[in-house]
This record gives sequence, C-alpha cells and structure tokens, in this order.
Amino acid sequence: EFLWQEGHTAHATREEAVAETERMINVYSEFAEKFMALPVIKGFKSESEKFAGAVDTYSIEALMQDGKALQAGTSHFLGQNFAKAFDVQFTDKTGKLEYVWATSWGLSTRMIGALIMAHSDNHGLVLPPKLAPIQVVIIPIYKNQNEAEEISKVAISIKDGLEKNGISVKYDDRDNNTPGWKFADYELKGVPVRIAIGPRDLANKTVEIARRDTLVKKTVSVEGVNDHVLQLLEDIQKNIFSKASKFLTENTFYINTWDEFTDIIENRGGFVMAHWDGTAETEEIIKKETRATICCIPLDSPEEEGKCIYTGKPSKRRVLFARSY
Repeated sequence: EFLWQEGHTAHATREEAVAETERMINVYSEFAEKFMALPVIKGFKSESEKFAGAVDTYSIEALMQDGKALQAGTSHFLGQNFAKAFDVQFTDKTGKLEYVWATSWGLSTRMIGALIMAHSDNHGLVLPPKLAPIQVVIIPIYKNQNEAEEISKVAISIKDGLEKNGISVKYDDRDNNTPGWKFADYELKGVPVRIAIGPRDLANKTVEIARRDTLVKKTVSVEGVNDHVLQLLEDIQKNIFSKASKFLTENTFYINTWDEFTDIIENRGGFVMAHWDGTAETEEIIKKETRATICCIPLDSPEEEGKCIYTGKPSKRRVLFARSY
C-alpha cells in the first residue's frame, strides 16, 4: 500500500528514550524544511490521537494548498509498555534484569504526496532542487543538422561544467519532440532549471535560463552559466520554502469563539489555534460536528489562560485544529 522509513530503539533509561524520541522528530522536521522546503509544526498528540500503547507521540504537521493538514512524520515514546507486553529485557550494570525503554518513529511515502500538494501549480510539479532527480535540463533549438551539432557542443560543455559542481543535468537532444513540447513536459515534471540554446544564443554566446518556481526567464552569458545556475538553485530552494511558509502563516488563525472556529473550518480551511478544555469528550464532539481534529499540541505553544471554544471551560494553552488527510 505504501512504504515506510521506520526505526525502533531500546534504551536503558527513560531519559535516553525520551531524548531519542525528541531527536528523531527534529530530524524529520529538519528534513521536511531544509530538503523538502516544507514548513511544519512540531508538537505532541492528544491522548485520543497518540499512537496506541505509546506514552507520548510527537508529530510534524504540514499544511497543504487546499487548506487541509497532513501528518508528515511521527516519533513515539513507548515507555516500557511494549517491553513488558513482549518481555523485552536487558541486564543492567548491577546484573539485574530490567525492561527496556523503547521508541518507535517513522515517515512514509505520503511525504511524496505532501511534496506534490504543498508546492505544485497549474503547470505541474514544482520540485525543490535538493530533492529533484534532474536539477537542470538543457534543450536545444535548431532548424538543421549543422545548427544541432554546433549547439550540441556548447550544451555538452555546459552539462560537463555543471556536473563537476555536483549538479544533476539532462541534455534532451531527442528529435522526435519539439522544443515547446519539451518545455511543457519538464515544467510538468517540476525540473527546477531549464536552459534553452538556439542559433541566436549561439551567435551571442548566451543561453536562456528559466526557473520552474516562478517561470521567470533570463539571458545569461555562456561563461557565467555555472555560477548563475549554482546560485539559482539555492534561490529556488529558498523561494519555495518562503512561499510555503507565507501560505502557512497566512492560513493559521487564532480564534476564541465557536462561531469563528466553525466559519474558518467550513469556509476557509487552514490551521486553527484555539483553546480546548483537555477532555476526550469535547475533542470527540468537535470532531463529530466539524470533522476537524487536534493535529497536535505545538511544542512552542505558550501557556495562555483562556476558555475552551466549545464548553467555555478553562484552558491553559491553544492547540492546533484542522481537517486532515
């Protein structure tokens, strides 16, 4: 059905296991933000939403362009619950048998779905350069064989130079598709940078470089291609993350009333930071009436006196609600 990256660890002490649980949710958060260009909210699950048998479940939550949340990775502190259930013991320094303190953590190929839903546009995929299988595609534009051969020399030289800098490059010199068809095809596939070379470029010793994230084109000298592309890939990575971060910020709402809550959930979507009285009963009623769940209790959510949006009972901090995949 889908593939997992999953890990399980066993520790001698509670402190070691908790540290490992927190370390792994930070690993997933860093991967999401630095490589996938996907901003996430780190937090821990409510009692109702945590992994069955876990003491605590940490998660990273991402916001898709349709306003729905996606749980992007989890890390579970299992305590000694599973160790006792399956009789997993070790001999400590004193020679005494003790139950291990365990963790479990993982993310799945749903992250590919997150990548697609968070960044894509009407032209197709928009892939962050750090994850793109092909970072640069070079497309020749010519009318005859002589032009093709001359352009090919320049294209191969550019390809070799970029590859020496660790960049993945494809030179698409197939003659069974037009340049325009190739442009659309590589936009659909999300290749971050496209370089086009035609007879006029050849004469001027220039190339046309287009970036996938903004579709902006620029003419660059052949001599300056290497430096320009290296910087451009960094800029694209940052811009994709910046755009997604802006979307997350603009679609995270701090509300205090039930009417505000239902209006946003029904008509706008996004993350909703609201007070909750901490009971499973209220959590279930909210879920039943709005199909919104508590994604997590953000780690950076400060203590703040307030009233539950549904019951009006006292609450000490806001939690993150959304409709989710």
